[in-house]
Amino acid sequence: MAPARGRSNLKRAETAQRKTPAGRKSSSRAGGRRSEIRSSAVGKIKQPKSPMPKQHQEKPGLESRVKPRPRYKAPLYKGSGKLDGKVALITGGDSGIGRAVAVLFAREGADVAITHLPEEKTDAQESKEAIEAEGRKGLAIEGDVRQSEFCRRAIDRTVKGFGKLDILVNNAAFQQHQEGLEDLSAEQWDRTFQTNIYGYFHMTKAALPHLREGSSIINTGSVTGLEGSKELLDYAATKGAIHAFTKSLAQNLVERGIRVNCVAPGPVWTPLNPSDKPAEDVAEFGADTPMGRPAQPEEIAPAFVFFASEADSSYVTGEVLTLLGGETTAG
Repeated sequence: MAPARGRSNLKRAETAQRKTPAGRKSSSRAGGRRSEIRSSAVGKIKQPKSPMPKQHQEKPGLESRVKPRPRYKAPLYKGSGKLDGKVALITGGDSGIGRAVAVLFAREGADVAITHLPEEKTDAQESKEAIEAEGRKGLAIEGDVRQSEFCRRAIDRTVKGFGKLDILVNNAAFQQHQEGLEDLSAEQWDRTFQTNIYGYFHMTKAALPHLREGSSIINTGSVTGLEGSKELLDYAATKGAIHAFTKSLAQNLVERGIRVNCVAPGPVWTPLNPSDKPAEDVAEFGADTPMGRPAQPEEIAPAFVFFASEADSSYVTGEVLTLLGGETTAG
């Protein structure tokens, strides 16, 4: 009987191959049934699939107005005390990846401070409440990471409020598409660099006197810093700089026992994109990944826990970890 079953299985496999030619990819933009079945079959939670609702916001964008709301609660993630007694500061922690990281850090036992722009105050309050709902202390600090004085003040408030600093997450970012270099103003170029790389420099420099052996610095990079992006010339350049900054700083601090790593995701469903792209493009955001959708922030946040936790990554520094929804060619 065993040989008969083998022939039957082989026959079914040959039939399936005839129906779906090798190497053929279903169109992610079509939003058809093939794409829906494929993307919903990955994992135990059904995440929102492309196309998303058409939408646009004025910058900087609020998570409370994004439809569907970005997911950050990570209901399948169970804390295990990996960050018990730790204190973290997360820039741009009011929404998106920053909020999801704040929640998981708190779930692992850390007290968490976040920074946010004045326009993001309502989102920041929701993030603070989410941190406190995990049984930890939360602190929201208003200001702009482009200003070195604010960075020093944010570090001082965190240390004063929580007594120390163990983990710094540089995450705040600015992004604005432009079709060509001719459309990219010097003012936008400066703002992007001041936010995305100068802000990392200012915050890290202010934090270093408070960090000690076992501390961790985690930077948010991007696939655009590895592959480039034709309409994000300035943004991609800053993300490439962040990756190099991560590796160089890791070498600089390794003898002090301070680890430095970077998480470089592909498309993630956050307010950054509805506040950047036209509504029609937002609807197709992330549709061209093998999973046929953008990541949700809760799917990216565990990577930050990995880098923050000495139990998980005490021998890991200078790494750039890509999370690309099935893409395998970045870098």
